[in-house]
Amino acid sequence: MLIIDSVSKDLGEFALTDVSLSVGDGEYFIILGPTGAGKTILLETIAGIYSPDAGRIVLNDRDITDVPAKDRNIGMVYQDYMLFPHLTVEENISFGLKSRRADSDFIRRKVQESAELLNIGHLLHRYPGTLSGGEQQRTAIARALVMEPDALLLDEPLSALDVKTRESLRGELARIHDATGTTIIHITHNFEEVFDLADRVAVMHRGSVVQVGTPEEIFRKPNSDFVADFVGMENLFCGEGSPDGTVMVEGLRIQVENGMPGPVSLAVRPEDIHLSKTALPQNGKNILPGCIRTVRQAGGLVRICVDAGIPVMVVLTRQGFEEAGVGSGDAVYLAFRPSAAHVYSSGAPEGD
Repeated sequence: MLIIDSVSKDLGEFALTDVSLSVGDGEYFIILGPTGAGKTILLETIAGIYSPDAGRIVLNDRDITDVPAKDRNIGMVYQDYMLFPHLTVEENISFGLKSRRADSDFIRRKVQESAELLNIGHLLHRYPGTLSGGEQQRTAIARALVMEPDALLLDEPLSALDVKTRESLRGELARIHDATGTTIIHITHNFEEVFDLADRVAVMHRGSVVQVGTPEEIFRKPNSDFVADFVGMENLFCGEGSPDGTVMVEGLRIQVENGMPGPVSLAVRPEDIHLSKTALPQNGKNILPGCIRTVRQAGGLVRICVDAGIPVMVVLTRQGFEEAGVGSGDAVYLAFRPSAAHVYSSGAPEGD
């Protein structure tokens, strides 16, 4: 549906370098990456705010690389809403349709439908300055959707909202996507949004796309140290892989599912590790004896650092920690399945 083919754009401080992506019709596609990775430039290049220095953009089999932004039928919503303060909610939503000189009855009907979809039908007479952040963002999304765009671009649409409103609007976005089938490309730093909304995810770093996959693939099977670190794969070790499905890490032999020979990185998510004060049956698992070095409360979770010959981070729920009955200085056993130990080549690209 949307093809981004080898697109580059140099804006000095920010740049895109040979970015290629494809987004399917009706897909909810999320782009992750640190500040300065090029995420917003990519969205604005898709929207037509910038023309690429190289490459092309194809939407529904139509090359739109040089098509003006107003003729692309792409909607864009920023985190700061960008509503017209002197216009009512109704006038903000209808602005694009009026620019197209649509029939007044058609405009009235489409505005009402869009407002009802976003649960702001009762706010049509109000001005943006009298609305909450969540209501303003709903208005901005309604203004984009009323145009029936081929693709909707969302630049961190929930980041300026409080936690409760963010959770509510996240659910609204999922419902709207299901109801409309609109292709959505969404930038975020929030991992909850990824798991609640995304069909697929792209990770950007230094202006390049370094990995694309499902949320499960990105968070559990990173292809580089950068991605592993970015998605919170805290247990990240260098080792020597063997074709027999083991990796040697500082004298420890660890069974893995996707073994490969040579220098490798091995990553294990902290929540995939079981901790016990008593010896555990192996049952095909990796069993590491160790000693607890630190225990730190983190909201409803407890973060435990264990010295098992290598420093291993374990995350338990508060209840799981209490049931384990452990504390700093205790001898413990760690267990994790070979399938939880993801291995990739140490020479994996970093997006430089």
